[in-house]
Amino acid sequence: MGRPAWVDDELFPFESRFVTIDGHTVHYVDEGSGPTLLLLHGNPTWSFVYRDVIRALRDDFRCVALDYPGFGLSTPRPGYRYLPEEHADVVTAFVDAVGLSGVTLVAHDWGGPIGLAAVEQRPAAFEGLVLTNTWGWPITGDVQLEVASFVMGGVLGRLLVRQFNLFVNAMIPAGHRLRKPTAAEMAHYREPRATRDASAVLPGRITASRAFLADVEARLPDLPTLIIWGDADFAFRAKERQRWERAFADHQTVIVEGAGHFVQSDAPARFAAAIRAWRLSRGRRRGTPARGNVRRKAPKEP
Repeated sequence: MGRPAWVDDELFPFESRFVTIDGHTVHYVDEGSGPTLLLLHGNPTWSFVYRDVIRALRDDFRCVALDYPGFGLSTPRPGYRYLPEEHADVVTAFVDAVGLSGVTLVAHDWGGPIGLAAVEQRPAAFEGLVLTNTWGWPITGDVQLEVASFVMGGVLGRLLVRQFNLFVNAMIPAGHRLRKPTAAEMAHYREPRATRDASAVLPGRITASRAFLADVEARLPDLPTLIIWGDADFAFRAKERQRWERAFADHQTVIVEGAGHFVQSDAPARFAAAIRAWRLSRGRRRGTPARGNVRRKAPKEP
């Protein structure tokens, strides 16, 4: 299966690969060699959101990025409901199908709970976590997120997403604070028509998938963790970052000052540099006691 003509080979200069998983045709890229990074996107993006990070890291890492069924270039089987629980099962099966091992999960937005659920199902395959502007627990008492879930997950919200591509047209620009996405970049988020159906489901699941999220939180893995946090995010704020810091004893935090929700696209050089430095520090620390609560600010984009 080839990729569609609208994908610009200069903007997305990677070989598109496809694997059949449980009736879905799952698109992914697999670039570079070295320690394996599994990069998981959120809503309403696809592997395209990691393009600059992959370019920056593929000389030193194996960068694997997939699209969930219904997102980007992946095609769902008939009857797929686009639930986070289902996406987690697809990611787990993908790890098996591609034969991944020694993996560091890199997870953003919905990629956090989806990826962590996969880690919990295949713990032997993973050795580290990179969490960026995400969460992994039931939303309770957070009025901002609960209202957003209710409004965008309701009939009107889903209609606006499906008919007017609201999530892409509103959230992608709002989630970039350090740079403005180009017209060509926006076109790559608008073009996959099926993504509208998939992205319309997830807002409501922020509150509706409480059982799934509670299970993710209850089984969080004990792995070395890098937290990369854009501090100008409209969705996830300091309190979510601090909750992650309390959850993982062996963690480092890098604050990307001024970066919005899509920090890997808003500040890709800083994002990539944080992963490279963390990996180097872990190599130096092997055989020494774990050291948590390390926090620093990322240097400015070049």
